[in-house]
Amino acid sequence: MKISEINITPIKPNNGLVAFASCVIEDAIYLGSIGIMSRPDGSFRLTFPTKKVANQNMNLYHPISRNFGDLIEREIISRYEDVMKGNNHARYSRSDS
Repeated sequence: MKISEINITPIKPNNGLVAFASCVIEDAIYLGSIGIMSRPDGSFRLTFPTKKVANQNMNLYHPISRNFGDLIEREIISRYEDVMKGNNHARYSRSDS
């Protein structure tokens, strides 16, 4: 499975949310508004967009297979870590100072 055009938009941390990501799968479908969330142990996880309809959250899209979900997560988190190491994002720092 080919994942390309991974774009990361860091944000000021908010309830664990540290960035948004987008990517293209198999040069055929664009996925956007993927949240990158920090975990208490310093690792990261992804959240996929939902829409509230009445009193229910509806998934807009998400990986169906665990293997594909893990692949997307590895690629996006790796790119996020590269972006945060390679540029000065002091205003997006996870520290509480």
